[in-house]
Amino acid sequence: MATSATPGILTATTKPCAYSSFKVSKPGTAIFISSWARFNCSSQISSAPIFQNFPIISAKPQKFVTKALSEASNSSPLPGLPIDLRGKRAFIAGVADDNGYGWAIAKSLAAAGAEILVGTWVPALNIFESSLQRGKFDESRTLPDGSLMEITKVYPLDAVYDCPEDVPEDVKANKRYAGSSNWTVKEVAECVKQDFGSIDILVHSLANGPEVGKPILETSRNGYLAAISASSYSFVSLLKYFAPIMNPGTFLFLRHLLYPFSSSFKNIVKLSLVLISGGATISLSFIASERIMPGYGGGMSTAKAALESDTRMLAFEAGRKHQIRVNSISAGPLKSRAAKAIGSKGMSYIDRMIDYSRENAPLQKELSAGKSLPFSLTLTSLKEVGDTAAFLASPLASAITGAVIYVDNGLNAMGMGVDSPVFADFDIPRSIPKST
Repeated sequence: MATSATPGILTATTKPCAYSSFKVSKPGTAIFISSWARFNCSSQISSAPIFQNFPIISAKPQKFVTKALSEASNSSPLPGLPIDLRGKRAFIAGVADDNGYGWAIAKSLAAAGAEILVGTWVPALNIFESSLQRGKFDESRTLPDGSLMEITKVYPLDAVYDCPEDVPEDVKANKRYAGSSNWTVKEVAECVKQDFGSIDILVHSLANGPEVGKPILETSRNGYLAAISASSYSFVSLLKYFAPIMNPGTFLFLRHLLYPFSSSFKNIVKLSLVLISGGATISLSFIASERIMPGYGGGMSTAKAALESDTRMLAFEAGRKHQIRVNSISAGPLKSRAAKAIGSKGMSYIDRMIDYSRENAPLQKELSAGKSLPFSLTLTSLKEVGDTAAFLASPLASAITGAVIYVDNGLNAMGMGVDSPVFADFDIPRSIPKST
């Protein structure tokens, strides 16, 4: 059994049985693989003249099948099917501390081998960079192998503005923006292109509603539109300006040679075109996009609904034009710094949501920062959302686009809260299992 030091999530491999896997690292190219309908596990590279206009590269087949292990060593990573993002570059918009989903996604992408760039809201930039330099985030930067996540560059970003001409004079004169430049979406994309040339992964972890604590009927037009602008259209803007610098996909041409049942028939050739990798974008949503969640107002629930609708439409447009996949993660309630700012009488809104989720979701556990535990040992944490994002960004999810993936302990599946008096006579487990 072969071994591998590939970072990421791994399973075991054995010798081939009925299929093969081919790894292609050079983007924008095509290779040809001939496979036989008799499934005799033979594969070869073919330079068929019919495709002579396409660039051809050679690839050595690496054949495998996955197999579960009953025993495994904890001292070394298992060989097998990895989430391997080595050689990939990710830009995560909306990282301003170590206590949010954007940070968690950055960590999981880094653990899988990706290079990390982040965009930080301009007023929070100095504090964030200072905290990084002083080692304040070192504990939460720890990756599964014990190393620290490296952030190659931090860019100032305010995704409410597409280009400099959109910025009002009062914002330009604001002291919180003093000392920073090139922070509109278009300018940041241009800076990333100048600094690195291209990216492979784009993550939208942005949301803001100035009147989020108000019911919709009490929300002003400006507050409502501000929530849509910051939380939904900002994703459209990011994809619009970053798509041209996202690496193109790699295509596989599969030539299936079908054996005839009789020698009187000629061989039949079936051709297939498969996109095995390409750019990937991920945004973050919330169950309020499709369910009534009192307290999550000010147009924020509408903004999340728009974000999910745009995910489907952009999957088509960006997929056809740029071979970019577009997906969203609907994450469970998290007590992030931004969420704690949502006001409520007595207990905060986010605390109420966390309690409600814990009481009513099929899985009774909390999605929390887990900062008191190393990243690899956190049992119920941001890591679940981060790892889902890493999978969606990887070639393993190359056929997944236009999807909203729920990472909320199953809360989205519930039709009624089990804490309702209606269920008083039902034998429903109430206690939360203790960690082992």
